[in-house]
Amino acid sequence: MNDEEQYSIWPADRENALGWKDAGKSGNKEECLAYIKEVWTDMRPLSLRKQMTGG
Repeated sequence: MNDEEQYSIWPADRENALGWKDAGKSGNKEECLAYIKEVWTDMRPLSLRKQMTGG
């Protein structure tokens, strides 16, 4: 997950890309994509969500 609360899958044995952190889920590709589908329900970046709610 990045600072905008966007998700991606990344190999566990590789260092995270700059600006990204672990979301706390590991598994095979299908498990990770299922997790992302479950938790990433609003595709708008965090900064846009905050702007739209006045936060």
